[in-house]
Amino acid sequence: EGLIGKGLKVIAVDQSEAMLAEMRKKFSHAEGIEYRLGEAEKLPIPDEAVDYVFANMYIHHVESPQEAIKEMIRILKPGGELVITDMDEHEFKFLKEEHHDRWMGFKREDVRRWFEAAGLKNVIVDCVGESCCAQSSCGEHASISIFVASGEK
Repeated sequence: EGLIGKGLKVIAVDQSEAMLAEMRKKFSHAEGIEYRLGEAEKLPIPDEAVDYVFANMYIHHVESPQEAIKEMIRILKPGGELVITDMDEHEFKFLKEEHHDRWMGFKREDVRRWFEAAGLKNVIVDCVGESCCAQSSCGEHASISIFVASGEK
């Protein structure tokens, strides 16, 4: 939403046609959004085509976070910036069982290492200052801190 408000052209990618339909409905008033069906490891965007890639609470859903990061870097122009927000490592197993999370968050140092190994510079990994909250079907409550990671191609 913040990107749209700045007048930027946005390419929204999701693997679910139903989720893309929800986004179209939510942002029907907004201009400059292009919706594309795609997978994390094969984004439907040419090499070096975009200035910024932003992935919000995404990499804990993909099979290989490192491969997803490399794929996001592939579509960045030289000098472009990758920004990811996601959950810190946690022990709330119900998120895997009920929310279909593949990963139980991440260690920030691992994310830093993945960014640097993929060739990003000026890497910063820090706390957002907010938490992701969820509740299980049995009433277990999770509050997990969120990190932001950024790096320049």
